[in-house]
Amino acid sequence: MKRMVNALGKLNWARHAYAAVVLCATPAIPMPGQTFTTVYGFDSTNGAHPQASLVQATNGNLYGTTYEGGAHNFGAIFTITPGGTVTAPYSFCSQNDCVDGASPYAALVQATDGDLYGTTYMGGANACSPSPGCGTVFRITLSGTLTTLYSFCSQSGCADGEFPMAGLVQATNGDLYGTTSAGGANACPPNPGCGTVFKITPSGTFTTLYSFCSQSGCADGEFPLAGLVQATNGDLYGTTSQGGANGGGTVFKITASGTLTTLYPLCSQDECFDGGLPYAAVVQTTNGDLYGTTGYGGALGKGTVFKITPSKRFTTLYSFCSQSGCTDGDYPFAALVQATDGNLFGTTNAGGANACPNPAGCGTVFKITPNGTLTTLYSLCSQSGCSDGELPFAGLAQATNGKLYGTAFSGGPNGDGTAFSLSVGLGPFVETQTTSGRVGASIKILGTDLTGAISVTFNGTAATFTVVSRYLITTTVPAGATTGSVQVVTPSRTLQSNAPFRVLL
Repeated sequence: MKRMVNALGKLNWARHAYAAVVLCATPAIPMPGQTFTTVYGFDSTNGAHPQASLVQATNGNLYGTTYEGGAHNFGAIFTITPGGTVTAPYSFCSQNDCVDGASPYAALVQATDGDLYGTTYMGGANACSPSPGCGTVFRITLSGTLTTLYSFCSQSGCADGEFPMAGLVQATNGDLYGTTSAGGANACPPNPGCGTVFKITPSGTFTTLYSFCSQSGCADGEFPLAGLVQATNGDLYGTTSQGGANGGGTVFKITASGTLTTLYPLCSQDECFDGGLPYAAVVQTTNGDLYGTTGYGGALGKGTVFKITPSKRFTTLYSFCSQSGCTDGDYPFAALVQATDGNLFGTTNAGGANACPNPAGCGTVFKITPNGTLTTLYSLCSQSGCSDGELPFAGLAQATNGKLYGTAFSGGPNGDGTAFSLSVGLGPFVETQTTSGRVGASIKILGTDLTGAISVTFNGTAATFTVVSRYLITTTVPAGATTGSVQVVTPSRTLQSNAPFRVLL
């Protein structure tokens, strides 16, 4: 039957989070050559229950958000120094009626101006009963000064959207793009709108680009829970969690001006063998293809990893729970990340080697090759009392020291979740901010130990540069540069960029 049997029903996504699974036990160990480290166990003071991935900023610190905890129990922004010290520079709902926002689900992004930008699921200046507000877009400095840029439901009928569950992406034009899980111009009873795509400038000028369910039967999709990614062709790509021709969600493309194209309606195969209900963003790899996950569907109904080419050719690469007892994991709710070895890394919210009472497992960290060979790297709740964490909703980030970092929603020494690292033998690298620019454009290069750098080259063309700190170099794209790797030579090693830098004409 070519439709998704949605066990969750038509939930009011604007007011419901993901279903949780329960506790677990029984030990397991990471694969040889790997080191799993619990970096921090949340205790509510610096936040609780992180649902978003981390981002490394130009000061070398990792930044993230928690849905709960903090000074007012409406979530916090936390930072982890390279030495492991954790602080919460901002707690949400610090202003009356939570006009500064509340309960952030999403990851932060560092823009070219050096500040971090993000969204909150609730809070803001406009009431959305029974929640304290309809969500916000905010900017925060690295030192913790927060500015609310926009409060959702500022337009009649919440035509501008409400309840953003995803973070933002900064496009090459300097503007920030995102989605809201509800609201918009088109009603989806009982939900107040089917979700939107929006644009906002760093100074706060807001534009709704697209309202979902604009097509008959919501063939264009509804309820986008994930953020966007800008591909090398300049277009933005994303997913909707439901809707589409078969009700299982969609993969879509949208131009920077708001023209949307549905690339693939999920659940296009009997019993949703191709996957359904994608909760996560797609990622474009160095081969130009887009990779993503679905929360459900696949050969065993436990979620998938898929690939889609720019020409819309769709391939299901892996169906979770393919191993006995779902030791390979199930329900991947998070986006993938391509690491410097070319492989993709991700998490599953449940499954793994450690049984839980429901029994669903406590989640995994996995690696998958671009052609679909999957390896389970770590099963959460491998330590006594799940002190290493359990039930990760967020994906991974690779820091410039080569390690992978992530968060677990619960578990840890206080039950409020953890931040962890996983070393898989990958070495240090440098990362450019941004990944494209014209000759003469100012570029930041993020690294781990850049002190005393000797040279910077763009695909072999030398550039002038300034070492700002051990974590940051500033430079400009040199005349004659062509698309390719950025290389930084330091007294101790030669570092390559994790992605090619595209020189724009």
